[in-house]
Amino acid sequence: MNMHDDLRAAVAADMPRLTELLKTLIRMESVSAHGYDPEGVRGAGETIVGMLSEFGYDNAQLLESTDGHPAVYASLPAPEGAPTVLLYAHYDVQPPGPASEWQTVPFDPVEKNGRIYGRGAADNKAGVVMHLGAIAAHGDRLPVGVQIFLEGEEEAGSNGLEEILAKFSHLLSPDVIVIGDGGNFAVGIPAMLASLRGAVSVKFELRTLKSAVHSGQYGGIVPDALMALSRLLATLHDDAGNVAVEGLVSEEYALGIDVPEDMARREANAIDGLHLIGDGSIPSRLWSRPAVSVLAIDAPPTAEAINQLVPAARTKVSMRIPPGQPATEALEALKSHLGKNVPWGAEIDFFFEDQGEATVLDLDNFAVDIWKQAFKEGYGNETMIVGAGGSIPFIATFAEMFPDAPILVTGASDPTSAYHAPNESQDIGDLERAVLSEAIAFRLLGMRYEA
Repeated sequence: MNMHDDLRAAVAADMPRLTELLKTLIRMESVSAHGYDPEGVRGAGETIVGMLSEFGYDNAQLLESTDGHPAVYASLPAPEGAPTVLLYAHYDVQPPGPASEWQTVPFDPVEKNGRIYGRGAADNKAGVVMHLGAIAAHGDRLPVGVQIFLEGEEEAGSNGLEEILAKFSHLLSPDVIVIGDGGNFAVGIPAMLASLRGAVSVKFELRTLKSAVHSGQYGGIVPDALMALSRLLATLHDDAGNVAVEGLVSEEYALGIDVPEDMARREANAIDGLHLIGDGSIPSRLWSRPAVSVLAIDAPPTAEAINQLVPAARTKVSMRIPPGQPATEALEALKSHLGKNVPWGAEIDFFFEDQGEATVLDLDNFAVDIWKQAFKEGYGNETMIVGAGGSIPFIATFAEMFPDAPILVTGASDPTSAYHAPNESQDIGDLERAVLSEAIAFRLLGMRYEA
């Protein structure tokens, strides 16, 4: 008999409730993006506070910042001499995007083929359920203290997070911090993050004319703004697809993990025959080298196009930066490149910029060893140590505030979860394995302190 069979049975018995809880969370339209009604996030936060109170948590409340969306907090005390674990997830979500690209209704969860579909199913409401399910598996004999921290604006840049953490620091006293916003290497194969890329972005306007003019009368002597913008954006990469911005850190990923090309193509939903861009191993291109993306262009829609030269166009460019590259330095490199490569004397006007630091996590500590052991028990597979192409810049804030607390990034999603995209989904089996693994980790952590 395995010493964790009781937890295995408890989690299995609780999965119908946890599955319904995830569906309930998905129904909350907690979109934190600018332009959406903030009451969607606030209403979800208030509902979650009520749930946590009903579940028996202490001190369940909203944590407010001056201008941002609220976080949710609740706690359960540690047994005497036992450690406290800060459990982070976020309850806000990305906008759903075009309804026509969804096979289901984004905020009406659907269960099929062993997965739950809906906006936020994986990113990051599964993380909320993972934490709550792991705690519930212990009943009234939780071996560690827990402090639940559910952010309400991670998808909008976490602008109020530092203020919240500073204002409510008296509520937080972690010995270990678990960021439940990571994911698995594949379905059934757990992963832990060793690094995350940072991110910088700019929005700018490119102008060639003071006002629109007739395309037949003046086409051939003055460029339209879209043509100029296209040429400028094309300078961001070389012919092989490598980022061509000077002054950026770019290294080969050092941990030796392999990501097969067919796996990368499948998980990225690449069309047949698409050429992958860049040089070097796939892990390097994903985790330890920069990447530049054009996220949006403001231009006349084709249905409204008329025979005139477009005088100005706007765009948003985002760049992911690897560890070892200060975000401010990378942002200036991007802006400098764009400024130097503006074609034909067009005017460029930057009107928005944002930045977040890359992160390297210390994996040489007792908490990582405990969670690896728990993953082995919960998944039946060894833990993969991977990087992340995405960014969680606020990890640096936690590290500064709690320098003695190991930080782990885990989660229940997988590369096919389509977070930030249409048809987002969460594998139910991996949700169960994630809940069980975290429950086992709590027990092992408590046992370490007893010893």
